[in-house]
Amino acid sequence: MSQIDAPLAERLRPQLLEGLVGQKHLTGKGSILRNAIEHGKIPSMILWGPPGTGKTTIANIIAHSLKADFYTLSAISSGVKEIREVIEQAKQKPGAILFIDEIHRFNKGQQDALLGAVEKGIITLIGATTENPSFEVNSALLSRCQVYVLKPLNDTDLKQLLTTAMKHDGKLQKRNIELKETEAIIDISGGDARKLLNLLELVCNAFEGDVVITDNKVMEIAQKRVVLYDKNGEQHYDIISAFIKSLRGSDPNAAVYWLARMIEGGEEVKFIARRMLIFASEDIGNANPNALLLANATFDAVNKVGYPEASLVLSQCATYLASSPKSNAALKAIGAASEAVRKYGDLPVPLHIRNSPSQLMKDLDYGKGYQYSHSYEDNFSPQEYLPNEVSGFTFFVPGKNAREEEMRKYLKNLWKEKYGY
Repeated sequence: MSQIDAPLAERLRPQLLEGLVGQKHLTGKGSILRNAIEHGKIPSMILWGPPGTGKTTIANIIAHSLKADFYTLSAISSGVKEIREVIEQAKQKPGAILFIDEIHRFNKGQQDALLGAVEKGIITLIGATTENPSFEVNSALLSRCQVYVLKPLNDTDLKQLLTTAMKHDGKLQKRNIELKETEAIIDISGGDARKLLNLLELVCNAFEGDVVITDNKVMEIAQKRVVLYDKNGEQHYDIISAFIKSLRGSDPNAAVYWLARMIEGGEEVKFIARRMLIFASEDIGNANPNALLLANATFDAVNKVGYPEASLVLSQCATYLASSPKSNAALKAIGAASEAVRKYGDLPVPLHIRNSPSQLMKDLDYGKGYQYSHSYEDNFSPQEYLPNEVSGFTFFVPGKNAREEEMRKYLKNLWKEKYGY
């Protein structure tokens, strides 16, 4: 694809820091990243931020400024073989930079293939991710990289981008464009420069002659292409709240509707799956233990397949969770136990249930009097497991549902009045 045929966002991609809009905390005068670039020595790094905030652009600017050999890999289409090929080439080219987009999609084996080359300085790694690298990048590789956090572009940044596009893009320069209103185009972009510029180009292409950009025109065109959904603003939190409350309220129709709103709006698949995983324990728990298994399988599955197929997996899980019996007994139990820990502090572990790996500890009565449950009838001995100060406290109360009623009966049969409830 020639540069003139490339999308507007690609045509406007700057090659110098002066042309970068936003991220002044990283690239402004005196900032740590700018200083590193100006001194010609940058560390391996992970650029973490939402889509359209400049991760790829910064990587390109670094390579251009340092006049370094620049290799790019996509974690979606590249594997260990491609990584090793780049590393072999980089051995002959000191100072080479390897940019990996969506590095969070690399599995542990793929990330490990980078370790040696990064550690020895064969390559300088620049990884881009929309996910928290603490969870998605293995600790060995992360410890060898600086993490720089990119922020969504603010309204001022986005307006500057619109003005720059109209003034400096070869195609748009030839059009008579009046930017009459900007609220809609900025709101829809959600701080994403790429989305903003692509929408600007889409709106301009909808006009035959002169272009007058108004909120109504932007909404009319955008609604033909996307369902409006602000992933970074209040609506993001309102819709996930509606989704969770629909699950909790056992309404699969409402749950799948709010799920569709998020999917059609481009919500991050992991965000949805992660919230359902939490919900499975928080609101269903032992009323249906299979809910947690399915939610965990859903989280794994959507990471493997991505959109659009992930929509099916999310729908299956959401309708299952909504249709499951509910219990917040586990949530209330850990809350009550945590409150006791905060109130009573660091209570000593009773001697009889302490670990006693050495003779000295045994001489100090560690483990003395412990009753091994499997040596008793029904594999149970009614000994005390709590410190004296909280002995007799009730933290876990089974919920009123079929499965937890079974737990209630089982515990009462073992402990009699202690778990009589």
